[in-house]
Order: sequence, then C-alpha cells, then structure tokens
Amino acid sequence: MASHARCKCRIRFDDKHVLKTILEALKLETQKPPTFRSSANLKIEGDYLVLDVEAKDTVALRAALNAYLRWINSVKSVLDFLKSQ
Repeated sequence: MASHARCKCRIRFDDKHVLKTILEALKLETQKPPTFRSSANLKIEGDYLVLDVEAKDTVALRAALNAYLRWINSVKSVLDFLKSQ
C-alpha cells in the first residue's frame, strides 16, 4: 500500500497468555481488513504486542487505530473478567 500515514504502537503485557490470545483473536482482522484505506500488522516482540498501521490518510489511520485499540482492550477485558471468576 502506498501510504501517507503510519503509526507503530508497542503495548506491554505482563501475561504471555494474554498477549498470545490477543494476537490470535485479532489475526483475522489484519489478514482481511474491512476497508481498503488502511492495513495493519500485529506481532509479538518480547513482552510487547506491536501494532503497525498504515493508511492512505490521517483520518483512515485514526479510525484504524481506534478500532484495533478498542478490540485489544475488549479482548483484555474479557480475559481479565474470566481470570477473576
């Protein structure tokens, strides 16, 4: 993708199980993006989930970042809830 906007986020997780579960849960989203205006890649580097997003413009970049960060937070919240039961 010939991109005009890019962002790389590194999010630290203390629990490797949570980190791997989030990666697996969102892998399909990175393989088949819902729009042609952005693409994303997720990978694990040590204790970090690395989210790399490229987009055609800053509006698409912001939308994609918001979506992925919400999904990451949602999966983590579910895992935290299940752990507390």
